[in-house]
Amino acid sequence: MSLIEVDKLTKRYGDVAALREVSFTIDEGEWIAVMGPSGSGKTTLVNLLSCLDRPTSGAIRIAGRDLSGRAPEDLAVFRREHVGLVFQQFHLIPYLTALENVMLAQYLHSMEDEPEARKALEEVGLGERMGHLPGQLSGGEQQRVCIARALINHPKIVLADEPTGNLDEGNEQSVMGIFARLHNEGRTIVMVTHDPEIGRLANRRFELHHGALTGVTRSTHEEEEMFEEVLQQLWEAEEAAGGEDCADRPSLLEIRGVLMSMLSKGLVHPSDGGFAMTDAGRGRARDLVRRHRLAERLFRDTLEMPREALEATACAFEHVLSEAAADSICRFLSHPATCPHGKPIPRGACCAAPAVSGE
Repeated sequence: MSLIEVDKLTKRYGDVAALREVSFTIDEGEWIAVMGPSGSGKTTLVNLLSCLDRPTSGAIRIAGRDLSGRAPEDLAVFRREHVGLVFQQFHLIPYLTALENVMLAQYLHSMEDEPEARKALEEVGLGERMGHLPGQLSGGEQQRVCIARALINHPKIVLADEPTGNLDEGNEQSVMGIFARLHNEGRTIVMVTHDPEIGRLANRRFELHHGALTGVTRSTHEEEEMFEEVLQQLWEAEEAAGGEDCADRPSLLEIRGVLMSMLSKGLVHPSDGGFAMTDAGRGRARDLVRRHRLAERLFRDTLEMPREALEATACAFEHVLSEAAADSICRFLSHPATCPHGKPIPRGACCAAPAVSGE
């Protein structure tokens, strides 16, 4: 179901067309990355969607409401109730604490709002910093205050304009982890970014050039296969570490962009400056490793395939075997405990009987 509908949206500043007949729809719960070079119209688009500016022509409908021609007072109420805004510049009141800055954005400001504001700050990891002034907070902490402020009125839509533009890598990772959580909770996110790695977090990427929408891309099958490859590496890293999270293997540090995309899918989470699997990611990795090692055992035991050929053949099968097929293989092999390389095969729902070891 489309939450946002944009039809032939145009914005002119004198003779300059910042946006030219841009049309698209965004479904509820989608994460959209708006990308393009400087001056392509990205910020203009966000300003129009957030009702901070008016289009020259065209229409914007959000949640079925046509926003064209509405009075400024009506647009302000709509924005306050339905849209949360996060900018590259923090726009915090310097003499108010983090808690007071969040409370300032609440629809009805009173002392009764304080518990809700405290909860919002706790959810972005600032439970111990809410009494600090902006000047006493790091850049990443200030941006998290801004996110709490944007969410305090429970908006359906979060619009973010380069929210990590002023942050170092560690704070960027923390802030993007919050956006990933919001996405997994079902929020609709429209985020302007120049960073391709952040753009890959989104369900779709809108490319703007000279005010025109020139391309829309989605996550690809190849990305999903890369996700599974990384999950398998993380699983094996944990095995080697005796079951402990191991997020800092050198091979993983080279694929930060893929890991950032996996963050948005809820497959990994930030951990000690790196990434570790979530429960969902670990479950997917477990199923993948199980299929792979069962395939290796099947080809070794039934076809007497040479060990050097097992890996490549199992890799081809691990992506196509269904759970039911994996269980059938497991039963056929009498629930083997290990693959031909001696690594443990994760147990499945079919493994009620004791596992059988194999060479």
